[in-house]
Amino acid sequence: MTLDDAQLERYARHIVLKEIGGAGQARLLAADVAVVGAGGIGSPAILYLAAAGVGTIRVIDDDNVALSNLQRQILFGSADIDVPKAEAAMAAVARINPDVKLIPINARIDPDNAALMLRDADAILDGCDSFATRLAVADAALRLRIPLISAAVGPFEGQLATYRGWETDKPCYRCLVGAPDDAPERNCAETGVIGALTGAMGSLAALEVIRALVPFGTDMAGRLLIADLLSMRFRTLDVPKDPACPGCVAELCAP
Repeated sequence: MTLDDAQLERYARHIVLKEIGGAGQARLLAADVAVVGAGGIGSPAILYLAAAGVGTIRVIDDDNVALSNLQRQILFGSADIDVPKAEAAMAAVARINPDVKLIPINARIDPDNAALMLRDADAILDGCDSFATRLAVADAALRLRIPLISAAVGPFEGQLATYRGWETDKPCYRCLVGAPDDAPERNCAETGVIGALTGAMGSLAALEVIRALVPFGTDMAGRLLIADLLSMRFRTLDVPKDPACPGCVAELCAP
């Protein structure tokens, strides 16, 4: 892909980085990223992915914008209330970068449709607020062998990791969480969340997606970043591959 003059100027700060350069920017423009959830994490991530020139972004979300979302979901404004989030995201991205095609998918992802919705993506960013959905996305990402960048938040805490469980020494999402399919659901409506925290974690998730598309430095595969905003402390923990993990075992036994 040859960058035109407008693109050379738009992405100049990327191109000057030796870790990205013109070739890396061309890879971003040719990339296809699936974003699951256009909420607190997805909103800033979508903005930064669009600004970075990620050519195709699929946004999978079956929810509409609500007034209570606007405290943290900076992709939307008051005029977007009651509009499907994926469609509002498409309008926002169109204003930011004409190079980017956003595909709105107004549907809930589940174990039956996850592989279809995610297939052929170069990377997946999961920022949804449903644990059942996270498991469906993680299982599909493992089967499809697509890097999964997973971010989550609590009231004042955030987590971030990249999963490539098909690699011999890298864990999948279930290596961390096991198989608690009956775990109780919690969301920010019940627990609350400081808005700027979602911005920080969403931005870090976007960074990990860009790193997955144009490798540089050391990614978060095999590690878990934990952010504690009450004490303003960031820790990184090693996450080993679980030899008894049901997800990895299923992958190894797949034909």
